[in-house]
Amino acid sequence: MKLFFVILICKLLKLIGGIVGRGSSLPGQIALKLYPDILSRLKLPKYIIAVTGSNGKTSTVEMIAAILQKNGKSVAYNKEGSNQIEGVTTLILGGCTLGGKMKSDILLIESDERYARYTFKYFAPTHYIMTNLYRDQLTRNGHPEWVYEALSHSIHDETQLILNADDPLISRFGAGRENTLWFGVDRLPTSVDHNDGIYNDGIYCPVCGGKMEYEYYHYNHIGSYHCEKCGFKRHKTDFTVTQADMEKGEIVINKDCKIPLAFTGMYNVYNILAAFAACSVVGLDGKAIAGSIGNYMLKNGRIVRFKLGRHDGTLLASKHENSVSYDQSLKYIASRREKCSVLVIVDAISRKYFTGETSWLWDINFEHLNCEHIENIYLSGTYVNDLALRFSFTDIPREKIKPVGDIRQCVDYISEHGDEKLYCVTCFSDKEKLLTKVEVL
Repeated sequence: MKLFFVILICKLLKLIGGIVGRGSSLPGQIALKLYPDILSRLKLPKYIIAVTGSNGKTSTVEMIAAILQKNGKSVAYNKEGSNQIEGVTTLILGGCTLGGKMKSDILLIESDERYARYTFKYFAPTHYIMTNLYRDQLTRNGHPEWVYEALSHSIHDETQLILNADDPLISRFGAGRENTLWFGVDRLPTSVDHNDGIYNDGIYCPVCGGKMEYEYYHYNHIGSYHCEKCGFKRHKTDFTVTQADMEKGEIVINKDCKIPLAFTGMYNVYNILAAFAACSVVGLDGKAIAGSIGNYMLKNGRIVRFKLGRHDGTLLASKHENSVSYDQSLKYIASRREKCSVLVIVDAISRKYFTGETSWLWDINFEHLNCEHIENIYLSGTYVNDLALRFSFTDIPREKIKPVGDIRQCVDYISEHGDEKLYCVTCFSDKEKLLTKVEVL
């Protein structure tokens, strides 16, 4: 009876919360207070797929859900992005019968990497995708190796791990485990022989601390590596991007599954590959997966097309306090080789907590924007002076850099000048401050 009433209360609170716009985590929070181990009392589906990591969780989960649904599977997933135990509890109880049985074929969970150990204390995922571990929100997350330690406590022996073989730190989770699948990207025309980030978190082996050598890099510390001291190396992959033509906009997975891309950023390639792996393990054919995800445009606001005056615009939501996220957006803009301008907005650093800490701006390689085809670089938001100072230490010509602190004034100025392509790089915290002032397509 207790189970029945707690599920009923959660469902009612979720319904009310949905009406007022606050139904993603509060119902689960109350349910856990009433029945702390309720997640261990439920009948969950055959497949429980979890996704975690510093970057790409939300996008990967969205794509997995889209593929599965297109192929006739019913999927429960936390599309609101509430990825700690309270939000996951809301998701699960909201999709249960009053007797505690989930109605969906597949439970798909985006999980915060720091708090996954609490979410999976009472039940184990059948499959656990780990995308990457980067320096991310250092003011609250600390170093990636600290996050690695926290994440390690969320792994159950019976869970099959699906790991990014190209990330050395993530690869450590597969040590000594036989039930592990690996995904990665072969050397591509876009691969490089040196790390082009401001820092190199792949320089030392995460196992023994010895010097790491790389055969190639895809970006930052992601690539093919080996340790000269202990022999730790990139694992052979089960799901592999074997070919890619970024100019044409297509990739090939496992030599025979061609997927056209709506967005050609390398991080999008990894997200698609992770989604491909997840859908394969639940029984979908590779060609069916490829047909379901081809030219897929994310609906989570990560990429938004808009119009401003005579400018065609693209917003790339990059994670504040995460230099790798910014680097990938900047490299994408540079790779387009089309006449354009760039708007960088830093107005509120976090949606979750207040901080004015901007040292992470110095970890971003803004030199990627030092291209002839980029005509103007507009800087805006509360931290415009921090941005301007950071840009003063690049080799980008000063006449291209235009700081305009007030976002409205900056947008109005851009609207009245020029007709080149416009890219906006900002965070989820700040993106609406642009999108409310433009025509979203």
